[in-house]
Amino acid sequence: MRTPFIKSLSTLLLGVLLLAIPAKAQTTSVLDQYVEKGIASNLVLQQKNVALEKAILSLKIANGMFVPSLALIGNYTTGDGGRSIAFPVGDLLNPVYATLNQLTSSDQFPQIENVNQNFFPRNFYDVRVRASVPIVNTDLVFNKKIQHQQQLMQEYEVLIYKRELVKNIKVAYYNYLSANEAKGIYESALKRAEESKRVNESLLNHGKGLPAYILRSESEIENTRAQLIEAEQQTVNAKLYFNFLLNREAAEDISVDPIEPKVFENITGLISGTNTPLQREELFQIKGAAELNTLSLKMKEAFWVPKLSGFADLGAQAEDLRYNQNANYYLIGLQLDMPLFNGFNNRHRIQQSRLDVKSTDLTKNLVQNQVAMNTAMARNSLTSAYQHFLSAQKQVEAAQSYQKLIEKGFKEGVSTFIESIDARNQLTSAHLLLNIKRYQVLMAAAHVERESASYQFK
Repeated sequence: MRTPFIKSLSTLLLGVLLLAIPAKAQTTSVLDQYVEKGIASNLVLQQKNVALEKAILSLKIANGMFVPSLALIGNYTTGDGGRSIAFPVGDLLNPVYATLNQLTSSDQFPQIENVNQNFFPRNFYDVRVRASVPIVNTDLVFNKKIQHQQQLMQEYEVLIYKRELVKNIKVAYYNYLSANEAKGIYESALKRAEESKRVNESLLNHGKGLPAYILRSESEIENTRAQLIEAEQQTVNAKLYFNFLLNREAAEDISVDPIEPKVFENITGLISGTNTPLQREELFQIKGAAELNTLSLKMKEAFWVPKLSGFADLGAQAEDLRYNQNANYYLIGLQLDMPLFNGFNNRHRIQQSRLDVKSTDLTKNLVQNQVAMNTAMARNSLTSAYQHFLSAQKQVEAAQSYQKLIEKGFKEGVSTFIESIDARNQLTSAHLLLNIKRYQVLMAAAHVERESASYQFK
């Protein structure tokens, strides 16, 4: 019978196991973490994201063109002088008024003066709210589609740079690891050279060596030390470029993640791939450019379609800043714009757009061929680098065996000192070659990943 304690313990262990499994599955390598940091902090990518945000806002502006607009319009004018028109109302009415006064024996009809009216208004205001809306306008329709296409192209531009950034980060990381390991190889070679000098000094003290061997050992030590300094400088430069890509401090340390064997197991899969990538953002971008030119052509071909818009004004106007019921007014109208003749310019613009469409089609074919060619070349480079890596592994094994035999023979007096130096140099060169070829394989794999667009963004 299970006690409550055992039940609680089993439940706790099951929960721990369930938590541990996803944690292990979600473990990512140091390089993948650096890639994510680079995508989040790279300055050039941030600039391209800003351009994408601007494209999104442009599309919103294009959508807003279909919404009726409201505006408050007001003006105040006053003036005097200039042109005027005379109204002889006094000359016309004064004789009549005089006769009426005689007949009525009164002064009910006074004399009036002629009027001289200026064209300029005096103390005149006009305040109105105008609502305007496009009714028929093909330019707005095509402009919305064009802005949408430009937004998509900008999104592809961001993805293109993201893939390039991933490749550059990986290559820079492998360059740093290669330089760092080269430094370790030279440090090991320096220790072997110093050990050789110690052995020669011991042999000389026992009357079995020559002073020339010691001088030769010192020369070998200095040469190896100079190569070590150069390797250290290459490591520093590789760190500078890697941190630049991640927008970090130049001297910030880089975590070193040992290269696992499974990384090389994936190489054969990349080599055997023969398909041409169809999901490359460059292909989508050039298709978007073709669609953009097609929309521009259709918009120019629709130049003959009349543009109709409507407006409605609601306001007030009067002189001397007075306001009453008579000052209120409303005004409704339609505006038609239809081109009749423009010197054949519209026809020429249509021909230009057709040439743009044709040019884009040619560019699309060219990009497709370039993508196929670059992918094939990247796979060929990876195949060559992998074969050189396998050959370098065998050279290291042979150089290690040869160096051990020569060192043993030199201590027993069978091999010469020159042979021991040559064996050490061969071993150092073999290790350096293996180091270079190992990371050349990984760099070539990063290029294949870039050309085949196989990296999956989170």
